[in-house]
Amino acid sequence: MDRLEAMSVVLAVAEAGSLSAAARRQRAPLATVSRKVSELEAHLRTKLFNRSSRALVPTDAGRSYIAAAKRILADVAEAERDASGEYTTPRGDLIVSATVALGRLYLQPVLAEFLAAFPEVDVQLSLQDRAVNLLEEHVDVALRLGVLADSSLIAVRIGEIHRVVCASPAYLKSRGTPRSPDDLSAHDCISYPPMQSPTSWRLKRGETEHVVPVRSRLIVSNLESAYDAARAGIGIAEVFSYHVAESIKSGELTPLFQDCQPPTLPVSFVYSPNRFMPVKLRAFLDFAVPRLRARLGDLQGVAPRRRARPR
Repeated sequence: MDRLEAMSVVLAVAEAGSLSAAARRQRAPLATVSRKVSELEAHLRTKLFNRSSRALVPTDAGRSYIAAAKRILADVAEAERDASGEYTTPRGDLIVSATVALGRLYLQPVLAEFLAAFPEVDVQLSLQDRAVNLLEEHVDVALRLGVLADSSLIAVRIGEIHRVVCASPAYLKSRGTPRSPDDLSAHDCISYPPMQSPTSWRLKRGETEHVVPVRSRLIVSNLESAYDAARAGIGIAEVFSYHVAESIKSGELTPLFQDCQPPTLPVSFVYSPNRFMPVKLRAFLDFAVPRLRARLGDLQGVAPRRRARPR
């Protein structure tokens, strides 16, 4: 019996909560996963899981074994990386996660430069609009948008993203240009519920937040659709500055409300703490952070400039 393989299978079962889910994660037949767990229990002469029709729950002995197996497998992986030179030369696989639009428009060009500069590093880029669990999904580093929840992760602040209220010149010519957020109630709006309510939007003037009622003629499930709808003249949308930067520069979209903007959101890289940071991760952060900061800094001109307050 391969002890390390058996430990890996048991750990997968514990994390997934069932044999079938562990089999999918391990990309192995269900019968193989079940057999390996049974063989290990026979070898240890103890029961690792209490089985029910719905899930597998670790026994007391199982919890102790799983915790030890996790430490052992982590030490083995670290020893292999050390032996292969991962801690002396940037090489190996690097798994990076980001939101779809921010990753595609801003991170991916930086990754192209990084791959050219570090030919022994291969990158797996995962783009999805959700906060991935770095440990469970084996992600090395994630580009996060928004205020970070308290956690054990290490964060490197990159900059901030503005949210821009905008509309097409054709829409504004047809319906008139709103001069203040209070005018939004008389206009057609495009809302993306995860960012703002379809019935009210939050805008910020100085340090004061205002909630204004809106009529959402179109509700979309992603920000790219809101951006497309605004360009098509359907109504007024609130999107991130990186969505509309080029369209605003070209005049295809017009930003609104010079002195009243939605609150900004921070952008950060996050990664798990490790006694020895792999050189590939350090090389990536050293390479990507200043380049992304510069790219995000270019977006500051996209957001409406606030008028100076009279003295």
